[in-house]
Amino acid sequence: MAAETLLRGRVLRFVSEPKAPDDHGSYLFDEDGGVLIKDGKVKACGAFASLRVTAPDATLIDHRPHLILPGFIDTHLHFVQMQVIASWGAQLLDWLNNYTFPAETEFADPAHGARIADAFFDEMLRHGTTTPVAYCSSHPQSAEAYFTAAAARNMRVIGGKVMMDRNAPPALCDTAQRGHDETEALVARWHGKGRAEVAITPRFAITSTPEQLEAAGALARAHPTCPVQTHLSENHDEISSTLGLYPKAKDYLDIYHSYGLLGPRSLMGHSIHLSPREMGVMAETGAVAVFCPTSNLFLGSGLYNEAGLAEAGVRRAIATDIGGGTNYSMLRTLDEGYKVLALRGQKLTALKAFYWITLGNARALGLEDKIGTLAPGSEADITVLNPAATPAMALRHARVETLAEELFLLQVLGDDRAVVETYAAGVARKPG
Repeated sequence: MAAETLLRGRVLRFVSEPKAPDDHGSYLFDEDGGVLIKDGKVKACGAFASLRVTAPDATLIDHRPHLILPGFIDTHLHFVQMQVIASWGAQLLDWLNNYTFPAETEFADPAHGARIADAFFDEMLRHGTTTPVAYCSSHPQSAEAYFTAAAARNMRVIGGKVMMDRNAPPALCDTAQRGHDETEALVARWHGKGRAEVAITPRFAITSTPEQLEAAGALARAHPTCPVQTHLSENHDEISSTLGLYPKAKDYLDIYHSYGLLGPRSLMGHSIHLSPREMGVMAETGAVAVFCPTSNLFLGSGLYNEAGLAEAGVRRAIATDIGGGTNYSMLRTLDEGYKVLALRGQKLTALKAFYWITLGNARALGLEDKIGTLAPGSEADITVLNPAATPAMALRHARVETLAEELFLLQVLGDDRAVVETYAAGVARKPG
């Protein structure tokens, strides 16, 4: 009989999107709770006393008084940009040309890719993130490095080889056919194997010819379980350049729609400057608008309209967008997201914030049956948080009276120091 592990602590998990700052019906919380783990999955979750009776021989790991939550999910980032983060830049297109493309060229070397992939997953786990959704470079060996490093840690991940065949250095350009074939080979090798999914990944319309977007659409039709990820309406200059390349398009989103790249598993990074028509099409197709607050602020791209997208019925997610984003932490991302929405006259409540980086992002990925919930049968990806991790946090925590206040403290002041442990498939994985 396989051994069981019982985590004890203050257990929080969401069941629906919070509609108000005090929407207590949106979550389940056990002040003295537990998560029973067997074979990498959650066997049961609830009151500790009850779980201990049912599993008296389980190995006990006592995390009290810390919070136990589902592992964080990051829905848009570039693992190949780890050495680009914190590079001074002007706007998006300049930043890509001056920093990103030269750095990504180095991923032609498999040894370089393997080294960065190991560092990347160590950072994910250090910051409490158990599922990243990443862009690799245009080199298939970069995707091999990504999936290999993830498999070594038994992490659930999504990733894809970037497809781009123009408006980039020759060393980074594939062709429409090669981008298709290399992606298809990755799908055959990795998609659905272990805990990996391969995303069809045209970088964005500026760096793909119509022929390449047609090839990406063919991949999406041939492999309907594969997510699609790309960029949309991040920056006004980007939008203008894109429409110049596709003059027959109704708008930016229409380009992707016309090639069959919109659907319930399509992740549209940024989605800041959208027209009402574009919002309507996103709602109709189920495509996801991914909020990347630290990147949007760093590059001066604009302010994401969470309330407007929600009102239009658009599905939404939130992400770090490393390396345009400025921090690996989903907690820091929530802090900056709060500020972006405040400038819009909107508010990101603490309950909504932690819903978003757990169940909300899981739903955006169509993976809520596997991650984001701590429900029995789900994968045991878990993050343990200490809201009094630093002296400043401890001082504020002494005045905390409610769960929402405690979460907001983590949202505003938390970072990797607040992450006590990160479990991937039930195994403690946070680097020392």
